Amino acid sequence: MPNDWPPQFIFAVCQCGAEQVLKHEIAAGPVDARPAYSRPGFVTFKLGKPCENPEQFQLPSTFARTYGFCLGKVLGDRTGELARQVWQSPAVEQMRASHPIGDLHVWQRDPKPPGIQGFKPGPTLLATEVEGALRKHSPIEELKKMPDDPRQPSRRNRWVLDIVMVEPGEWWIGCHRSTRRLDCWPGGVIPLELPAHAASRAYLKMTEAIAWSALPAQRDDLCLELGCAPGGAAQALLEHGLRVIGVDPAEIDPEVLAHPNFQHLRRRSMEVPQKALRGVRWLAIDMNAAPTYTLDAAEAVVTSKSASIRGMILTLKLTDWKLASELPNHIERVASWGYRDVRVRQLASNRQEVCLVALRSRGQRRVQRGSRTRTRADAAHASGPKGPHLSVD
Repeated sequence: MPNDWPPQFIFAVCQCGAEQVLKHEIAAGPVDARPAYSRPGFVTFKLGKPCENPEQFQLPSTFARTYGFCLGKVLGDRTGELARQVWQSPAVEQMRASHPIGDLHVWQRDPKPPGIQGFKPGPTLLATEVEGALRKHSPIEELKKMPDDPRQPSRRNRWVLDIVMVEPGEWWIGCHRSTRRLDCWPGGVIPLELPAHAASRAYLKMTEAIAWSALPAQRDDLCLELGCAPGGAAQALLEHGLRVIGVDPAEIDPEVLAHPNFQHLRRRSMEVPQKALRGVRWLAIDMNAAPTYTLDAAEAVVTSKSASIRGMILTLKLTDWKLASELPNHIERVASWGYRDVRVRQLASNRQEVCLVALRSRGQRRVQRGSRTRTRADAAHASGPKGPHLSVD
C-alpha cells in the first residue's frame, strides 16, 4: 500500500464478524471505494481517486466504529523501533506538512466480538505502553507528554494520528479529523465500565447509547422500556435521571425493583394498557426478537393517542447478518411515524445487533438543563429541505 498524501486508501474498524456487512454497506453507499486488505475487525478500502479534500471526507456507515485515511504500516519486533518508524514515515511527514497533528490515538484490533469470554472493546495495557513509546519519540513537542487522564477524549476539530495494532509487530498508521463525538476516542470506543451493581450487560449498551446519541431527555421525564428484565438498561436510564416503567413478564433485579422511580408491569410488550402510556415521553426496547417484531411493538406505542413519544432507543437484533440489508427499510419505517432524525450505529457494546435512535426533529438535540444549554456535539449532517434526516454517525 503506497504512502501517499493526498490519501487514496481508507481504513475502517468494525466488530469482529461484521467485515462482510461493512464491505457491502460501503459498496452500496455514496463513497467510491473497493475493499483492499482485511483482517477480523479491520478493513481497508481503496478510493476511486485520491481524496482532494480530506477535512470534509465522510464515510456514512452503521458498522464502521471509526474510520480514517491509511498512511501505510510498520513492521518489527521492538516497540521503540516501530515508534521511530512511524514518525519517519514519508506519508506522516507529508501529512504533517499541511495538516498539523493535534493528538494521538492508539488501540488494538478486537480479538473477538464483545461479550465473548468477557471481552470488552476499549483501552488495553499494551496500547498504553505503545502510546508511551510513540509519544517519547514524537517530533511534535505537544504530543510528548502522556495525558493526565487517558479516559478524556481528544479535543474537537483536530487531526489525530491513528496507530492500529492489527497483529503483533504490525502497526497500521492512519489519521482522521475529530469532527464527530466518537472520533475523539481511540478506535471510536467510549471507555465505559460495567459496574458491579449492574443487573446485566444491557446497562453498558444503554449507557453507550445515551452517550452516543446525546439523548435530550430531561430529569424526571418518563420512559417506557419494553423487554426490561432483568433491569440493566433500566438502571442506566434511572441513573440518567429518568423515571422508568419497565414492561416484562420475567423477574426484575431486586435493586432495580426497589428504586423509587421504577415501576414494573408484568406483562408482555403488546399488552401494555393505554392508561400506562399517559405521560410517557421516551421509549426503549431491547428484546430478543426479530427487528420487525421490535418495530411492531414500537409502532403500537408511538401511534397510541395516550402517549407522546419524543424519541426512542431501539436495539435491533441481527440473528443473521443478512438482516443488515433491511436496515434502510427499518429506518424509513421509523421515519414514517414522524421521526425526522433517525440514526443507526453498531455500538462497541453491541453484539450481533445495532442501536437505532430516533427523535422528532434535530432541534431536540438542544435541551435546557438547569441553567446550562446542552447542544448536539457531533457534526451536522447534510439534509435536504424535504424528507427525514437519516444519518448513521
